[in-house]
Amino acid sequence: MDKVAVFAKNFLQEEDGVTAIEYGLIAALIAVVIIASVTAVGQNLVRVFQNIASSLSAAL
Repeated sequence: MDKVAVFAKNFLQEEDGVTAIEYGLIAALIAVVIIASVTAVGQNLVRVFQNIASSLSAAL
C-alpha cells in the first residue's frame, strides 16, 4: 500500500503533462489568430484588386 501512496503522490505532483497541454492550447490559439488575420487580409485584398480591375476597365 505504501508504493501506491508514493505513486499517487508523485502522479499528482507531475506537471509535465499540464505544461504540454498549455503549449498545445497556446499553439492552437496562435493558429486561430493567424487564420483569422489571413482571411481578413485576403478578403480586403480581393476588394482592392476588384477596384483596380473595374477602374482599369472603365478607363479603357
